[in-house]
Amino acid sequence: MKQRIQKVLSAAGVDSRRHIEQMVLEGRISVNGEVMDRLPILVDPAKDKITVDGQAIKLKRDANAPMVYVLLNKPKHIYVTNVAQGEQKRAIDLLPPDFPRLFPVGRLEHDSRGLLILTNDGDLTNRLTHPKYQVPKTFILTVDGELSAEAEKQMREGVWLSDSRSGKGFKARVDQMKILTKSAQKTTVELTIRDGKNRELRRIMVKIGCKVRDLIRTRFGPLTLDGVSTGKWRLLSPGEIKKLQRAGETEHTPAPPPPKATKRVEAKREEPADGKPKRNPNQLRLS
Repeated sequence: MKQRIQKVLSAAGVDSRRHIEQMVLEGRISVNGEVMDRLPILVDPAKDKITVDGQAIKLKRDANAPMVYVLLNKPKHIYVTNVAQGEQKRAIDLLPPDFPRLFPVGRLEHDSRGLLILTNDGDLTNRLTHPKYQVPKTFILTVDGELSAEAEKQMREGVWLSDSRSGKGFKARVDQMKILTKSAQKTTVELTIRDGKNRELRRIMVKIGCKVRDLIRTRFGPLTLDGVSTGKWRLLSPGEIKKLQRAGETEHTPAPPPPKATKRVEAKREEPADGKPKRNPNQLRLS
C-alpha cells in the first residue's frame, strides 16, 4: 500500500515530516535509484528502496519500541539533522549510542544554540511544527550595535520573506518583543515567534540590516532550559509530555487587529452672508 514519503521516512525515524519535505526539495532523497525532488511522492514501504544522501534506509521500525522524549541544550556548531553531510557533528551524537533513533522537533541552525526537543513520536512532532498550531518559541537575540526604533517597528510589524517550499512570499514578524540591554556596541532582545520557518529570525534581521551575534532558544511551548546546561540533556517527565501534547492539539487563532478609530463628523452650521441668523421657514412667526 502506497503512502506519502514523509510519513514513511518519519515512521522509520529518519527525521520529522517537514524536514523530509525539505530534503526532497534539495534532491537528497532517491526512490529505487531515481532522485526525487518534487512532492508529492507516494512509496510502498514493502517494495520500494529509499536512500537519503546515498544511505539506504530501513523502513520498518519496531512497533513495540517505546516513545522517547528528550530535552537537549544544543551548543553552537552542532547540526540538527540525522543524516550527516561530511564530518558534521549531529545533535543525536550527544546522546548515548544505545538510544532509540530520535529526530528533532523543528529546526535550530548549527550556529544557534539552546532548547531542542528530540523524539521518535512522529505524530507529535508533526503537530508541534505544523503552522496551524502556532506553538510559541522564545529566543534571546543579540545583534551588533544599537537597535534603532525603526528596526524595532519593522520586527513588530513584519517584513516580507520568500518561502522556498511554496515558492511564495510570506510576512514574518515577532509575536512579543522585549529589549533586555541596549548600547552602542550591542543590543539584546527577548522575542517570541509562532511560525519559525527555516532561519526565519536571522533572515528578518538581515532584511532590516542587523548583524546577529548570538541566538539562543530558551523556550519551546511549555518547556524551558531550566536546569539543563549547554551540551546536556534530560528525559521529559510524563507531565511535560502531556503539556506538549496539549500545545499541539489546539489551533491558534491570531488576535483580531484593534478596530480602527472612526472620526466623528460634526454637522457644519450654515451661516448667512449678512451674518444674521437664518430663519427656519417652517418655524411659526409671531407678530
